[in-house]
Amino acid sequence: MRALRAVSGVVAAGVVVLTLVVVAAAVLASRRSIEGPGPGPVVAHVLAALVVVAAQVVTDRQHRAPGVALGSSVVLVVSAVLLWTQWFS
Repeated sequence: MRALRAVSGVVAAGVVVLTLVVVAAAVLASRRSIEGPGPGPVVAHVLAALVVVAAQVVTDRQHRAPGVALGSSVVLVVSAVLLWTQWFS
């Protein structure tokens, strides 16, 4: 379970980094009056980052395998949905 917890932690960190990139791109685009990510993608990334970080914190505090598996699953599924809907569509 330690490996699953580590993988979901890395994925959660990646979502946070992607969120920072999208927010920075939106701010820079707004300041330079060019087209950038709209409010939809920014909100989607921020909400996903909040959910993923919260799920990872809960996962890191779990000592039983079912709790770790469930928390890690939340991180991985939310991250996959974010990537699929915001980056690959």
